[in-house]
Amino acid sequence: MTDQLRLLLINGLKVLDDAKEVLVYSFNKCNAIGIKESYEPEELESFESFTGRFARLSDILIQKIFRLVDELDLDTQGTIRDRINRAEKKELIVSSDVFVEIRMVRNDIAHEYLPEAIHDIFGKVLSLTPHLLDGVERTMAYCRKYTHMTE
Repeated sequence: MTDQLRLLLINGLKVLDDAKEVLVYSFNKCNAIGIKESYEPEELESFESFTGRFARLSDILIQKIFRLVDELDLDTQGTIRDRINRAEKKELIVSSDVFVEIRMVRNDIAHEYLPEAIHDIFGKVLSLTPHLLDGVERTMAYCRKYTHMTE
């Protein structure tokens, strides 16, 4: 492994960990609010921050970290689906199907503007966040062999 790739991974994992921490904060806050027919403006703002943080963390993990892991493991690049499937084989994630759903919800977050659909997204993000956080933890543990990170 080159020092440059190792440094990219170390920096990427720091960004990943920081993004995870703010997502956990938003998850706890929005989980306490729960799913409702309508939200107070402050609650809506909390959920909008939460979904944005979910999308950001999933992008960092799938687009940045999984790609770096593939490069370090000398795997060929491919589609996002290929990257997710390899992550499952490496046990970075439990289920590729769940992570494909996470990716689809991330795309919905980025492109959905109808209020009714946005409320549906809130429920999906609440249910998928534990899977995303588990994937982050598994990936960080896997990457320790490259970064010599300790807890």
